[in-house]
Amino acid sequence: MIRTITIGSCISVQGVFERKDPNGKIAVRVGDKIYVGKPVGA
Repeated sequence: MIRTITIGSCISVQGVFERKDPNGKIAVRVGDKIYVGKPVGA
């Protein structure tokens, strides 16, 4: 599943969903890198 997250105030990253952390943030994979941030609402 493709998900979009925000990192900081204005950087968005879209990638394959990896996991959800207890603090509400999610991790997405882009190539061989994993980014963690706040999910973008629908």
